[in-house]
Amino acid sequence: MKDFAITQVSALEILDSRGNPTVKARVTLECGAWGEAAAPSGASTGVHEAHELRDGDPARYGGKGIQKAAAQVEQVLNSAIRGLDAREQKAVDQAMMEADGTRNKEHLGANSILAVSLAVARAAAQATQQPLYRYLAEKTPPVLPVPMMNILNGGAHAANNVDIQEFMIRPHGAPSFGEGLRWCCEIYHTLGRLLRQRGLSTGVGDEGGFAPDLSSDEEALELIIQAVEQAGYQPGRDISLAIDAAASEWKAEGELYLTPKGQRPFTPAQLTAFWQDLALRYPLVSLEDGMGEDDWQGWKQLTAALGGRMQLVGDDLFVTNVKRLRRGLEEGAGNAVLIKPNQIGTLTETLEAVAMAQKAGWGVILSHRSGETEDPFIADLAVATACGQIKAGAPCRSDRTAKYNRLLEIEKELGPGVRYGRA
Repeated sequence: MKDFAITQVSALEILDSRGNPTVKARVTLECGAWGEAAAPSGASTGVHEAHELRDGDPARYGGKGIQKAAAQVEQVLNSAIRGLDAREQKAVDQAMMEADGTRNKEHLGANSILAVSLAVARAAAQATQQPLYRYLAEKTPPVLPVPMMNILNGGAHAANNVDIQEFMIRPHGAPSFGEGLRWCCEIYHTLGRLLRQRGLSTGVGDEGGFAPDLSSDEEALELIIQAVEQAGYQPGRDISLAIDAAASEWKAEGELYLTPKGQRPFTPAQLTAFWQDLALRYPLVSLEDGMGEDDWQGWKQLTAALGGRMQLVGDDLFVTNVKRLRRGLEEGAGNAVLIKPNQIGTLTETLEAVAMAQKAGWGVILSHRSGETEDPFIADLAVATACGQIKAGAPCRSDRTAKYNRLLEIEKELGPGVRYGRA
């Protein structure tokens, strides 16, 4: 055990993809092995997510500095886990949660705890001389995930007039991850050409997808279908579509929904009918956050209407939290979960949420955040958990392509026999 003992934990304030500070942690072991990891940050965040600790000093980074969080890493967390065996991830994470002492990691911050938690896993993988995905997988056969590539942005991720937050393509018909990634890149560039031909903006949103002003959300879907076809692929057979509505941001008074940009009002029943209509007209196979984060009744109604034909993904609804996920399972709200480690704050809790969903036969999608770093941890985690799906953004900006490039490395290492797609 001595060689695997944690000897030092340090932290650094770095920048995320939006130019805001975030925490990068480094964990060193007795044997000399070490691991680093950085915490991402979201813009469209659920109210039930674990607490992100910021300095709040308006004179520095507009209050978004994380010097307090970095100090917590080097002082409190360093003391809490020094001497522990890095291979005992659950014990390490439990020690950090006990040091925090709050339900939602409000004292030390989920951003500081997560960075250390992931860095511990990397250090242990290095010490055992294994790639991170093999170390995390234990006995689970690896699976390369289908990318759910966000190629057009709206909502809180873009300064345009489009209400739906993410429009994604899924190369489910590809024979391998590498080929699926190529298909997506070709469609992405074709979409860019289509936008330029129409005199529309090809500027990008937070996750690298194009962010033009459009006449409607439906026009976005039509443009993507055209791009798929012009790139030489068949919608529905080769490429399916997915959207993230982020409907928590549409919630208005009482039970009503109101799109923040288009000001379109919906009752829950009308919103369900709207999603049904889109699913009938387009090869739409996955809908994320189609109802608000506390609208359990709306979610049940949506699941009853569409759960038999498509993936209904809870992001803000579940926030990678097993207690909220258990309620969804019991009440029939959704049939898939989005997994974002920084929503819950430790690797252990992340893996528990994945295991609960998979045991129930639900879909699982590993996901980035809109404020990302070059850290590709979720790529290894997606392969290790065999979830078969990943959201990492557009093939634009190194904070997004780092995840895809890591998956290409893993695919090459595993060879041609590796499985691709959801089990």
